[in-house]
Amino acid sequence: MTVVRTETISESTAEAYRGTFAEGEAQLHAGDPLPPAWEGAYFPFAAPLADLRPDGTPARDGVLPEIDLPRRMYAGETTEFLRPLPVGAEVTQTTSLGSVAEKSGSGGRLVFVDIEREYAVQGETAVRSVWHDVFLEQGDPDVPAKPASTDPDAWSSADWQEERILDARQLFRFSALTFNTHLIHYDRAWARDVEGLPDLLVHGPLTRILLMDAARRHEPLRTPQRLKVRAVAPTLVDRSVRVAGRTGDGATRITALDEDDVVLATAEVTWADDGAPQGGAE
Repeated sequence: MTVVRTETISESTAEAYRGTFAEGEAQLHAGDPLPPAWEGAYFPFAAPLADLRPDGTPARDGVLPEIDLPRRMYAGETTEFLRPLPVGAEVTQTTSLGSVAEKSGSGGRLVFVDIEREYAVQGETAVRSVWHDVFLEQGDPDVPAKPASTDPDAWSSADWQEERILDARQLFRFSALTFNTHLIHYDRAWARDVEGLPDLLVHGPLTRILLMDAARRHEPLRTPQRLKVRAVAPTLVDRSVRVAGRTGDGATRITALDEDDVVLATAEVTWADDGAPQGGAE
């Protein structure tokens, strides 16, 4: 199952993301390289309303099979950046189904699905990614929550640290930008009563861009080659997200933590060896 779509890397979409999440970045114009991971703001979800699941995620999108589990979450990804995506360029995205694996956990059945995407300019692949989604059974409030994983040393031993709070306006804007209708990001009643979360969930696909942005800020003269992300625990609206990074052996390893040192996500950015500025010359 494969879907092929074509879209122009517009200045307006880049500016909408920059003005909401990355005001310190320079405004982009035609011909500028799109920052790595910002491709995640393009090619919004395209499933008709009739093809959505009750939680707002696509049930039928031409790629994934219909899965009889009510909850869907972003679990992580591996993305390779092979060459820049220029602003103003026409890009072809090819999305295919990867592996599908069913497992059993403490909360019941889980189905792990890989979604493979390639972004090509004039027939040459610029970005290649494998995204990992997990489908879960309905949460049971009587089942004890899995103990949170903490890592106090990640913050104290980091080369650099950042802290930010994402609010409901930003979550709404990212949902609008990506046409993401998953109720868990904007319907508090759904997030609390159905998903069993304390509050709205920050988008995993947004978190992965923010982690890459942070890495680039602290390694501005290096070119990202690969991004590997693992979602660990829910990142919630209006809560402090503390991002700690450490660089060594050609890679920056990043840990996102809450105020109690609970690990929310981890990422590893592998850098090219050329030392050129981001998006740099070939």
